[in-house]
Amino acid sequence: MKMAHFFSCEVAHNSIAKYKSIESKFNKHILPRFGQLKIRDITKTYCQKVINEIAESIKSVNDIKIQANQVFKYALKMDIIQKNPLEHISIPRQQNELINDDNEADARNYWRKDEIKKFLEITKLELSYRDYVLFHLLIYTGARKGEILALTWDDIDFKSKSIRFSKTLFHNKGEFIFQTSKTKESRRLISLDDKTLSILKKWRVRQKNLVLLSTEDDALKKQELIENNQTFESKEVQEDTEIPRNLNLIFSREDGTPIRLAYPNEKLDIVIKKHNLHRITIHGLRHTHASLLFEAGASIKEVQERLGHSDIQMTMNIYTHVTDTLKEQTAHKFQRYIEL
Repeated sequence: MKMAHFFSCEVAHNSIAKYKSIESKFNKHILPRFGQLKIRDITKTYCQKVINEIAESIKSVNDIKIQANQVFKYALKMDIIQKNPLEHISIPRQQNELINDDNEADARNYWRKDEIKKFLEITKLELSYRDYVLFHLLIYTGARKGEILALTWDDIDFKSKSIRFSKTLFHNKGEFIFQTSKTKESRRLISLDDKTLSILKKWRVRQKNLVLLSTEDDALKKQELIENNQTFESKEVQEDTEIPRNLNLIFSREDGTPIRLAYPNEKLDIVIKKHNLHRITIHGLRHTHASLLFEAGASIKEVQERLGHSDIQMTMNIYTHVTDTLKEQTAHKFQRYIEL
């Protein structure tokens, strides 16, 4: 059985969400090199050659290796192959472009503490309160965009100070679909800090006010609240007021339907361009969370569990990047100090 056929028939149908997320990488990097080969004939030597070639052109070679490895692991499980040819394949060390604080390459897809602080200050002032809370939660939990947009209020436990991730929002053929997380690692309960809980409580009250305004058909007032980030207090609305089921999403549009998946990306790009911030992607916020956890002293296992990584190698990749960067920065700090 050729690898291309094996991927399409044996792997792609297991999870729509997972398939959608890896399809482009497979089509661009993996299938052109492996697709027409019989999966039993793929050797360790050939795999190493392919990884070396990919490493010369892109920096996310480890992600490519992880995705290809899933196919081989599944083939091994189904007794189609006897050994995994990708096992123990090494990734060539790429030149680390993160040289020092004054000379950063655009490849840095994460923010530092001061950059996070500035971004959140801007979003709080210039975006709607809903969008501010959305970005705050992305940064303070390290969760995936689809996980955040799928959250409902019953996923938050204010008493135990925790948040549950068990589903993902994605868009397929013109429809929004909520899909239950497929791996036990993705289905996780993580702790929340007091600041984040306080922000969520405030947003919950504001959202309820918007619901009441909707029932009162005060469209103009409602639009002002959303666009101008104005605070609207209502004595009738208490924290335990029930929100209609169609508005149980923590982050939704005015009619209670899910926010477009591209919306956070668009808002992030707007703020970055307007204020000339270091360019990162939405996924870079997840990377930012993990990087700062490591800098704060969290263990690899703790970060893996908090981010829901099914493969610890994904966590190790961030850890290696962070520690290498810190080592380089330390060396350059010493050089600058001694040459003063």
